[in-house]
Amino acid sequence: MKLIIKNTFGLLICLLILGQTHASKLNDNQQVADTSNAASREVDFNFDWKFSLVNDTDLPEKLPLVDDSWRDIRLPHDWSVEASFDENLEGATGYLPGGVGIYQKHFKTPHTPKDKSTFILFDGVYNNATFWLNGHLLGENPYGYSPTYFNLTDYLNTDGSDNILTVHVDHSRYVDSRWYTGSGIYRNVKLITVNKIHIPIWGTFITTPEVSDKQAKIHLSVDIDNEYKKNKSLMLVTHIIDNKGNRVASNRKKVKVKSNSENNVAQTFIVDNPLLWDTENPNLYTAVTTLESKDEIIDQYETPFGIRSIKFEAKKGFFLNGKPTLMKGVSLHHDAGLVGAAVPKGVWKRRLQLLKDAGVNAIRTAHNPYSQEFLDLCDEMGFLVQNEFFDEFDYAKDKRLNYHERHDDEISKGYVEHFQKWAKSDLTRTMLRDRNHPSVVQWSIGNEIEWTYLHYRYVTGFWEDPNDPQNSGAYWGSGPMFTPEELTQRFEDSKKGDYILAETAEKVASWVKELDTTRPTTTNMIVPQVSHVSGYADTVDISGYSYRNLTIPWAQTHFPDQLITINENPGTWDDWKYVLENPGVFSIFMWTGIDYMGERHKKWPEKSGWGDMLDLAGFKQQGWNYFKSIWVNEPHLSIGTLPLDTSGFSADELSGLAVADSKASYNWRNSNRHWNYKKQQPILVEISSNYATVELFINGRSLGYRSMSESPDRIFRWVVPFEPGTITAKAGFNGQEIIAEVETTSKAVGFSLTTDKTVLDADGYDVAHLIVQLTDKAGRPIKTDNMKVTFDIEGEIKLLGVDNGAQDNIQDFQSNSLITSKGRALAIIQATRTAGVAKITAKIKGFEDQIIYIKVK
Repeated sequence: MKLIIKNTFGLLICLLILGQTHASKLNDNQQVADTSNAASREVDFNFDWKFSLVNDTDLPEKLPLVDDSWRDIRLPHDWSVEASFDENLEGATGYLPGGVGIYQKHFKTPHTPKDKSTFILFDGVYNNATFWLNGHLLGENPYGYSPTYFNLTDYLNTDGSDNILTVHVDHSRYVDSRWYTGSGIYRNVKLITVNKIHIPIWGTFITTPEVSDKQAKIHLSVDIDNEYKKNKSLMLVTHIIDNKGNRVASNRKKVKVKSNSENNVAQTFIVDNPLLWDTENPNLYTAVTTLESKDEIIDQYETPFGIRSIKFEAKKGFFLNGKPTLMKGVSLHHDAGLVGAAVPKGVWKRRLQLLKDAGVNAIRTAHNPYSQEFLDLCDEMGFLVQNEFFDEFDYAKDKRLNYHERHDDEISKGYVEHFQKWAKSDLTRTMLRDRNHPSVVQWSIGNEIEWTYLHYRYVTGFWEDPNDPQNSGAYWGSGPMFTPEELTQRFEDSKKGDYILAETAEKVASWVKELDTTRPTTTNMIVPQVSHVSGYADTVDISGYSYRNLTIPWAQTHFPDQLITINENPGTWDDWKYVLENPGVFSIFMWTGIDYMGERHKKWPEKSGWGDMLDLAGFKQQGWNYFKSIWVNEPHLSIGTLPLDTSGFSADELSGLAVADSKASYNWRNSNRHWNYKKQQPILVEISSNYATVELFINGRSLGYRSMSESPDRIFRWVVPFEPGTITAKAGFNGQEIIAEVETTSKAVGFSLTTDKTVLDADGYDVAHLIVQLTDKAGRPIKTDNMKVTFDIEGEIKLLGVDNGAQDNIQDFQSNSLITSKGRALAIIQATRTAGVAKITAKIKGFEDQIIYIKVK
């Protein structure tokens, strides 16, 4: 049967379609009660915490703890990134430590518990967290990526004394992941106080089952908790507000809620001439829902959402609002360099905007759920999100070496220890939080899970030695060697373990469908030819391939009704060609868009890498230019250089043209963006462009043209003996030419200091990025010399840290000085909650100080 998955934002269709009210029919009698005095449900609970590292993993017995000597901190907080890099630690998690930490917060009871209920919501704690209030156990949450909340009401003090919230975080198994995770309460915390009748946390679910440019139908499902012992009658009122604050639809409905239970009510709305959400115009609406009794507002809940439709269809691909759309995607990990896993919203915004500028429109959250704040940004900025849940199911991966577990030590035991008990709960809480985000268009149940079921690799025929499960033969450069029928027989004959992958995947996928049938499920398959015959591929709606592009033609031939696309890939022109040349393949998610820490076992001093477009500090790499030339429909020219002897190319003896050493040489690389070498040294000049032909000059002399037709990877190449001066690339038609130039620089005589913001909000969160760049006497940036820079900070700001973006930079992040890389360095500052003027002075010995003033208001 032909598979078509169709959604029109949001999620599960509401069970009842009641009380439909057209916006044009509103009158004075239908206006809701004044909400200006309605108390806010949520309070920012990030400030004024106490923190201490401890030396053992035992849970405290006598609580609360005496914390007078503990550190004062503000959340989000990642204690691992505060430490120094250490070669004796593990490269899998970036040569930074884990450990055990305890947090406490003192606060007054917000309201009388008999009148109102109070909850605490943690968006993410890494990991193995246990929670108490005033010594009473609230619960635990082992998974570091899932949100969780607890009801505090019964344990709140009523005598006026402080309450003390205690959180014990055990990350002593600090190699429990294949990448840097961070440690601590690294996401936001909120205190939520509501009446005894209220909409619970994540208690709304909004969908748009019918969408056109002229009209959209909106369904809203609302849960109502009644903690009273009696049934209650209420008025449920929802207004749909557009992004300019205009009310575009409303619905009022009388409801009766049963005692001591959760009740569900549905509402339906019509919006005329809707502003649709898409990647270019991410228009947002808000559903403002109130519970009213006798014209008194007893609860108010806001649900941001977007009006959009999505459809996935085999052989045709992905449609956003009815338009064919290709996902120009990147995979990302959740750390952001010097801030670790506790990433301020402004840091993510800078990075995401840079990706957007290069044409990226889709993000895969590898390999775990991200924060609420991150998805909010994706909604606001117009990114499509593949929301991924797990990296492991039943069996463990090797945290140091990937594939299946080959170590048996306590510190590398990870989520597999908790999967059987906690997976459904973790997935459920994540989906309830995330399913109203218009940016989320797919749920990925797992990443390369086949590695942990050993028989999958042997069924392919490429792995032959049962004593050497890492000997893959020619697997990576070959398509499948067997027909589906042959693979089916080989799979049936193979020795299996206690767990069957297809059965576990079916279970996980069914949990998703219980909560949302409007978005498709996918999974990232590393052995897809076997997954197609084992039943694993049948458990999800979309088969996403990981580094197995060569299997796509085989799969489309033998499984023509299955949706097949690319969920992970190196990031090359060949990857994108598979999307362009194979109808139905609608995405790539390159590994990765931005450098991340970890996955560097025995690579010291390298502690980070893999970023194709941005480095760890968020500086552009040559891959940014390369993919911009492919993905952005505007003229582009950029120049990269590197020594010929390290390039994978050589010069033809007769013509002097660049000749590839092998087919693998045709690929972009992180080439230098300077023209400083030894005289007559053979240099490979690489030009990224979307023009058909490009001409190169050195010091005004033409070195000839290169054509796109002779560039298998869309990179134009020349071999040039180095001479000081200027290399210039030129392309375009008469009168419309564009040029790119790189000049030889002289020695450093100074440096520049720039900032992306000169005004910060005095909210304790807003950030600015300060960049130092060495310059020569002509003011040109120097990329080949490095010096130590020191940042002096005065005023109402906090220095979050420094970095230079280099993969082998092992200088402390938590410092005010460092040695530059490529002549540059980054410092991130953050506003406090006090207004004023801050002064930042950058100093390099022998050069004039550079000063920037930042207004905090």
